[in-house]
Amino acid sequence: MNPPRCFALIPAAGTGARMGSAIPKQYLMLGALPMLRHVLDTFASASVIAHTYLVVSPEDGYIDALLADAPELSDRVTLLRVGGATRHQSVLNGLHALQDHVAGDDWMLVHDAARPGLTVALIEQLIAAVGADPVGGLLALPVADTLKRGRDDRVEQTVERAGLWAAQTPQMFRHALLVQALEQARQVTDEASAIEALGLQPLLVQGSTRNFKVTLPDDADLATLILNRTP
Repeated sequence: MNPPRCFALIPAAGTGARMGSAIPKQYLMLGALPMLRHVLDTFASASVIAHTYLVVSPEDGYIDALLADAPELSDRVTLLRVGGATRHQSVLNGLHALQDHVAGDDWMLVHDAARPGLTVALIEQLIAAVGADPVGGLLALPVADTLKRGRDDRVEQTVERAGLWAAQTPQMFRHALLVQALEQARQVTDEASAIEALGLQPLLVQGSTRNFKVTLPDDADLATLILNRTP
């Protein structure tokens, strides 16, 4: 029996409404390249990743130009025009599309298209930590800030931060298990939540502050500064 392989799945069907931009945020320029291109280049450079699958909406009018500008990605990235209305649905649609191309015990690394600060070293770190785990795991950071629960713009309570982690991506689970979890899940914002709903406990692997999610305009400026530095 062949050993499990590691594949990347990148859902990129969102519009990024909170960025307030005229185009989906994954296509915003961060320095010389679009945000999504930074992500694709990182996975394409990771020898531990057998192949990368990119999920976009059927109506995406930007991806063809992006890939045309990067012919070196043609052997490393496959486009899946099966994106759904939510991240949850896009990931599940992508997993279904791969049913005949991956084995049930192969690992899927699901990564946000809006986290361009990911590095090959972080991918390798996650795979090394999770590769023998029976459940799977994710990059995450222990919460450092004091947390407040608010109501009507007033502090209602200070939340104890001990033991709290901020989830990042990639989140790494076996293909068959992840399909099962997402098919049964209702409203989840990440893959780990769906796995947890099965009664399982994903492994937490220390991530990096540079691997933050670009959500607001200021985030794009910060990401550009980070990407312009030597990793």
